[in-house]
Amino acid sequence: MTEKEMWEIYTKNNNVNGKTYDAWCFGGDASIANKLAKLVANGIKTATASAYQLYEIENSPLPAVGGLNIILDTDNNAVCITKTTKVYTCLFNEVSENHALKEGEGDLSLAYWRKVHKDFFSKELKEYDLDFDENMVVVCEEFELVWK
Repeated sequence: MTEKEMWEIYTKNNNVNGKTYDAWCFGGDASIANKLAKLVANGIKTATASAYQLYEIENSPLPAVGGLNIILDTDNNAVCITKTTKVYTCLFNEVSENHALKEGEGDLSLAYWRKVHKDFFSKELKEYDLDFDENMVVVCEEFELVWK
């Protein structure tokens, strides 16, 4: 199903007149991105994190509480819709166990979260000739599944 088809069905079944959405796919290779989308659709993954520097570089606003998101797979198929419930920034090395648990990945530990996100952020930042730093600011976003 395309994002537009999912949005049309969602708006017909919910009172969301005049609202808009962002559509996006998780980063990383295709198998990981698709696995993360499935974790969201299954209600396991209720949070994500991104590098604050990239919002600055791309001149993009941070996610907004109440914002609706259509999560896509790597073939641009709509997987589900989430609603952002909390957004905050913190240093990479200050991300909490609770946030790591909400991300729903691997063994759900903070150690696992730090390892995979250090690897992911390192690759992502390298595209902009930037280096990973454990004191870098990350954007932590929490969301709830509202449609699948």
